[in-house]
Amino acid sequence: MIHLILGGARSGKSRFAENEAAANNETVTYVATATINDDEMRARIEHHKNSRPEDWQLVEEPFNLSKVIEEMDGGTLIIECMTLWLSNWLCTNDTEGWKEERERFFVSLKNSQANIVIVSNEVGSGVVPMGELSRDFVDQAGWLNQELAKTAAKVTLVVAGCPISLKPKEDA
Repeated sequence: MIHLILGGARSGKSRFAENEAAANNETVTYVATATINDDEMRARIEHHKNSRPEDWQLVEEPFNLSKVIEEMDGGTLIIECMTLWLSNWLCTNDTEGWKEERERFFVSLKNSQANIVIVSNEVGSGVVPMGELSRDFVDQAGWLNQELAKTAAKVTLVVAGCPISLKPKEDA
């Protein structure tokens, strides 16, 4: 099952995602897409690492999420964060590479037998940015989140620590 968790900055989406993953009572692999570019990001990453259970596996992968998913043989996978993954790709200026990896990513999601919890920022609720790269990011993030929501069995929006079900998993 794929569960997409959306929210703004500091909305509580990470904590909610981690609780959802832990509730599966399976081995958890945490896939981090962040890269350390400055001391503030280093501190954020350390905070996240220290808040997770010690027995969780960690995979740091800023670009090739499809490969990580394809190598999963069960358990629960948390992927955080999709908008950082998008930013990593946009900053490479490798449009073709991004398109290819995005397509492979969605194929691997659809073929996976693992429980996958995906965390992404909802950035489309604010003002339209002035810069071209910023506008491209907002557009790409919106399209990415729409495709993720379409693919996911369950979608939750977290606002101020409160989860709101947008797409409940339908039981057969």
